Amino acid sequence: MQKRRVVVTGLGCISPVGNTVDDLWSALNAGKSGVQPITVFDASDMPVKFSAPIKDFNAEKYFDIKEQRKLDLFMQYGMAAGIDAITDSGLENCDLDLERIGVAIGSGIGGLPSIEKTHNTYLKSGPKRISPFFIPATIINMISGNLSIKYGYKGPNLSIVTACTTGTHNIGEGYRQIQYSHADLMVCGGAEMATTPLGIGGFAAARALSTRNDDPEKASRPWDTGRDGFVLGDGAGVLVLEELEHAKRRGAKIYAELSGYGMSADAFHMTLPSESGEGAQRSMKNAIKDADLSIEDISYINAHGTSTPAGDIVEAKAVKNLFGNHSKNLVVNSTKSMIGHLLGAAGGVEALVTVLSLKNQMIHQTINVDNQDPECDLDFNTESSKKMNINHALTNSFGFGGTNGSIVFSKYD
Repeated sequence: MQKRRVVVTGLGCISPVGNTVDDLWSALNAGKSGVQPITVFDASDMPVKFSAPIKDFNAEKYFDIKEQRKLDLFMQYGMAAGIDAITDSGLENCDLDLERIGVAIGSGIGGLPSIEKTHNTYLKSGPKRISPFFIPATIINMISGNLSIKYGYKGPNLSIVTACTTGTHNIGEGYRQIQYSHADLMVCGGAEMATTPLGIGGFAAARALSTRNDDPEKASRPWDTGRDGFVLGDGAGVLVLEELEHAKRRGAKIYAELSGYGMSADAFHMTLPSESGEGAQRSMKNAIKDADLSIEDISYINAHGTSTPAGDIVEAKAVKNLFGNHSKNLVVNSTKSMIGHLLGAAGGVEALVTVLSLKNQMIHQTINVDNQDPECDLDFNTESSKKMNINHALTNSFGFGGTNGSIVFSKYD
């Protein structure tokens, strides 16, 4: 069976540096950080007092007051990004077979704010005060569920949960649904809102977060010798994927082609990557093979690039081991240097950024690399955003449990 070609026809995002695709792209190319002190709760007794939150989110644009009460914030972010991506793709104005349209949007953690709030209500007032909407407002698959209900999409309805690889795996599996004719369109990505006392406290207890409380905007510093952990971020990134001929028939604008998808497992440790980078290397190799490309065809990598001491070295090692001498020709950047780590939403937003890089032939800078780690000796584009000829680009996501995902996007001609 010949696999069908898949293209990107719609984009939507809610991010720490902008709640539209244009605002996100402009902020990234200006080197703007979205990291700031925590204001959504009292963090004065927390070891980490900053994050990369969403600012000025206009929920009323997407939901009435009654709907808002039934949806945790991660769900609002994911649905808003999905609605914007669907609008951007022009699907609302098309007469389409709704049984051939599906949704695959996940989250790494889900409704943490509502879970914490409801638990406090239970402790204070007992079980009778628990809202009947508590479960559907917090479970991860309800972004996909609510979007499919809103638009009547009756195709595949998925919510893959793989920690920080969630967004990437949902996009990749949506791609497979179209490739193998299970759907013609898939709305795919990830969403997260974990800047809560338990979210910050839990990751801080695991010593995963930066503690640079005196200078939050400088805290996310991938591949810098002074990096000391990632910065927790919130948001959502959603792509509309579509079978190529289907997109052409309805006159859709095409941002890029999704040409390859790969996965792997480290099978090594609960939270740490394997020191050799072998798992990440296989994930990238599998994606490039799936795209029927050679390593020399890749010119740009939007890296996982979390700003953790171990993770950054491992990813750099994996790139060098896979690409060999060609690694000297690659340009690599980290969107997380500006928006922090969005956990289950990271892969969605970073896939979107990779698509925009191909569309605009532009690569944003990696900020805060003041003293580049000599063990991470790649071109991380640390000075400023720049124009660059890109035909094929790779984006990576790696998650707790040793789960890895990589996607190849290609310039559409």
